[in-house]
Amino acid sequence: MADQDQNQRNTGPGAGSAGAGKTRPDDRAVFVISVAAELAGVHPQTLRIYERKGLVRPKRTAANTRRYSERDIERLRSIQELTTLGVNLAGVARVIALEEEVDRLEARIAALEQALATQARRHREELEAARRAARRDLVRYSSSIVRYKPPRRYD
Repeated sequence: MADQDQNQRNTGPGAGSAGAGKTRPDDRAVFVISVAAELAGVHPQTLRIYERKGLVRPKRTAANTRRYSERDIERLRSIQELTTLGVNLAGVARVIALEEEVDRLEARIAALEQALATQARRHREELEAARRAARRDLVRYSSSIVRYKPPRRYD
């Protein structure tokens, strides 16, 4: 079973998709509560508690049954890991909120870096255009030195 879980994490839906070095889990809600509980290694009632505390938000079908996505399963595993380390559910909620804040800030930094690179490229192009225009305005001169001799007057 552990090998099957490992294979599902590495080759499951969403594995290997583009991201900043992280695999982005699939957002399709396909797992019913019993399967999600088994994949996360917890009791189904625990999943209901996590939902009530706002730690996980499974999608709902038309019949109002819970469906969990790969992303939800990953979150459940991280919640389980934190609680195993002795963190209470309020602490887990705070950790999750901080992780989401870090993700938002990293995305903002990436966007600002991209904008800065674009602006720097544009400034370099404008500077080069100004230099080219200034070169056209310059008058060429010879650097050879010629001594001026005034004409001699015959007095």
